[in-house]
Amino acid sequence: MAKVAFHTLGCKVNFYETEGIWQLFRNEGYEKADFEETADVYVINTCTVTNTGDKKSRQAIRRAIRRNPEAIIAVTGCYAQTAPAEIAAIPGVDIVIGTQDRDKIMELVHKYQAERAPINAVRNIMKTREFEELDVPEFTGHTRAFLKIQEGCNNFCTFCIIPWSRGLLRSRKPESVLAQARQLVETGYQEIVLAGIHTGGYGEDLDGYSLAMLLRDLDKVDGLKRIRISSIEASQIDREILDVLGSSSKMCRHLHIPLQAGDDAVLSAMRRKYTTAEYGRKLELIHQTMPDVAVTTDVITGFPGETAEMFESGLHFMEQMRFADMHIFPYSKRTGTPAARMDGQIPEEEKNRRVGLLMELSSRMRLDYSRRFAGEILEVIPEMGSYEGDGDVELIGHSDNYLHVAFSGPKELAGRMVQVRLTEAEIPYCRGVLLKDAVPAGFR
Repeated sequence: MAKVAFHTLGCKVNFYETEGIWQLFRNEGYEKADFEETADVYVINTCTVTNTGDKKSRQAIRRAIRRNPEAIIAVTGCYAQTAPAEIAAIPGVDIVIGTQDRDKIMELVHKYQAERAPINAVRNIMKTREFEELDVPEFTGHTRAFLKIQEGCNNFCTFCIIPWSRGLLRSRKPESVLAQARQLVETGYQEIVLAGIHTGGYGEDLDGYSLAMLLRDLDKVDGLKRIRISSIEASQIDREILDVLGSSSKMCRHLHIPLQAGDDAVLSAMRRKYTTAEYGRKLELIHQTMPDVAVTTDVITGFPGETAEMFESGLHFMEQMRFADMHIFPYSKRTGTPAARMDGQIPEEEKNRRVGLLMELSSRMRLDYSRRFAGEILEVIPEMGSYEGDGDVELIGHSDNYLHVAFSGPKELAGRMVQVRLTEAEIPYCRGVLLKDAVPAGFR
């Protein structure tokens, strides 16, 4: 049996798409191998969000070539889209695809097997207006299902290369989203995470259909317990979205709302579409609509021109926002973006100092948020843990408000929603006790 191996770099969307590509190989009888094993085909799904992403992608490509020089090496993803000639020039690369036409990968593999001539299948992504359908009926090793609903971005933030690697915004047809959601529920998934490059922009290119309408339709899917939005911009949270958040019992009490900077001058230089005052007002409305909601965010520090005073004011603003967690990144130059050419580049040492201060604040806010729920009963879907052996094992999962909870219970509960009383609020995991009365029949 022919073997295929995958290596994925970058974001959750890339991991989703790798799963979709794997389904195409599986349908043709391939067996999945570990990337460090010998395989007949290696697929490297690349990232280009930073220059480091490009470097790591090239390293993975060369590792596959060394592992089996006779294998077919297929390179896809964002780096492949933005620099196809650079990748094709690496000796041993056979197929370059980019961020579209992944549904045709088997045709390209068959063509290469027949002709043994390198294939560059990358097209101009800016001309693409249709969403690429890649069905993923199950996720290897995951008990939560990701459902890609959107592709591309129209924002063109000054630090970001993604519109050039993913193209302009395209939404998946609602009937296709709902059909896959039902399929995922039938497979056994109880939580669906809506994902995309600019997820909150879903529907902006559809006539008479919005993200709020999609959420309402998903709310009606029988058997689905939880709906989580992977990310949404503050500017995209309108009255309709707030109404859904307040009325649906399936919407998770968790929203990831990127901030990027807590100072208006930096936000303007980044070409973000809000001020700190507008962002703060949206969070206030969200907390009013959905009490106890966990709001997590992304922050870039050390952006060109960010003075010490701007950083301090941003730090103070973030503390006021009471985030449940922050994902913190030092600004990294991305060749080809306006920010890479800006004056006022911040020294690495200073960026690292600021990262440290932000991480201290994030840990403090995360602990403050978690402690509010000590003693409360939360619904948790175990996602991972120590599943070896008989009897109770260590299970770890997320509550609907994104607390990472560890507790003891039967390993068969992985993927099933159970009730857990939170006993300790700690980092990285809170501790809890499984309520035996809430364990599904057959697992007590």
